[in-house]
Amino acid sequence: MGTRKRPLPVVERGSCVACGTCQSVCPRGAISVRRGLYAVVDPARCVGCGMCSRECPAEIIRMEVCP
Repeated sequence: MGTRKRPLPVVERGSCVACGTCQSVCPRGAISVRRGLYAVVDPARCVGCGMCSRECPAEIIRMEVCP
């Protein structure tokens, strides 16, 4: 049986306003805001729930299926 692929958030760094909303809504603490500039996702902690994408006020986080 193969490994199930899961969606992971992809942040458009150049458009991120570093508001911290994604970080605050992530149930697994998989997102952090770096240097007050952009959000970064830790794929090892992310479960692919999509909360960050749904709650992002700038609408710059998209969910993509990664291998």
